[in-house]
Amino acid sequence: MWGAIAELPEWLLLGLGLAGASTLLVALAFVAGQRAFPRLEDDPAGSPEREGAERRLAEIRHYLEAIDERYVEKTTVAGQRVEFYLPERDVAVTFDARVFFRLEATDTDPVLVEHELPGGHLGSRLPFETPEIATDEDADAGVATAFAALGLPASADVEEVRRAYRRRVKEVHPDQGGDEDEFRRIREAYDTAREHAD
Repeated sequence: MWGAIAELPEWLLLGLGLAGASTLLVALAFVAGQRAFPRLEDDPAGSPEREGAERRLAEIRHYLEAIDERYVEKTTVAGQRVEFYLPERDVAVTFDARVFFRLEATDTDPVLVEHELPGGHLGSRLPFETPEIATDEDADAGVATAFAALGLPASADVEEVRRAYRRRVKEVHPDQGGDEDEFRRIREAYDTAREHAD
């Protein structure tokens, strides 16, 4: 067998060697990429990304219940997996743009929602009239508290919120001798303030 390999032209052996090395490098790059940037489904249950996604789903649930709209969560519609389906109106709510475009070719009305969209803003995306829901004074107080935790006025813009968060998180991070509860409170304040920043 080695004799047959030795009879192959040098350029062919070099090409095969380079192809094998390139394939190995690409495979290693994919493994490193998956570890550095895990998908949301692969994140541990307590990760900030998972908590944000769960909070967003809870906000959408709360909104749909507030407008008294019946829904089914995490179901398949026309062969596509969606986060919410409103069966009485044949409306599918998804976070995935590919699913949205596939559903556009069906009779179902798809609604694409970014992960950052507050659940209470879903009504503007729905293809039917939605009732106005009363604003919750507690939510307004929570927004004011979030800005105050970052040391900002409620009129701060997104960039000011980001800078204040970076400053505050350095002060309270557990790795810098800060308190874990305070660190969590600042992270939550940042999420809320970022959503409501001008």
